[in-house]
Amino acid sequence: MKTVLIVEDDLINARVFSKILTKRGGLAVKHTENVEEVIQIAQAGEADIILMDVSLARSVYQGKSMNGIQLTQLLKADRQTSNLPIILVTAHAMEGDRETFLQQSGADGYISKPVVDHQAFVDQIVALLPGG
Repeated sequence: MKTVLIVEDDLINARVFSKILTKRGGLAVKHTENVEEVIQIAQAGEADIILMDVSLARSVYQGKSMNGIQLTQLLKADRQTSNLPIILVTAHAMEGDRETFLQQSGADGYISKPVVDHQAFVDQIVALLPGG
């Protein structure tokens, strides 16, 4: 079974994503907003794909606050985790945000919140899964 790591600071969003992915997608789910934990899970190969919240209001790494763009850059720069697919998830869905965020972060996909079409949400994630 493929595992999705949800990196999300809003517990309600994390629960909604988790429910959609397990019920509709048949996927296993892990959730954390702890940067060290994200890196550890990614490096250990315990996730097949990451859903990354862009904001991450409370996340800190090495004493500095870190958002999802920065964390994605960190993971993409690490040889061990550079091939791990990462989909940015954000409520910041203004004109041009998608392109800007993807370019800045090196992420593999982008989904805007709120997620309305649950099947399209699952399909987009499954399409980026290794061997998917």
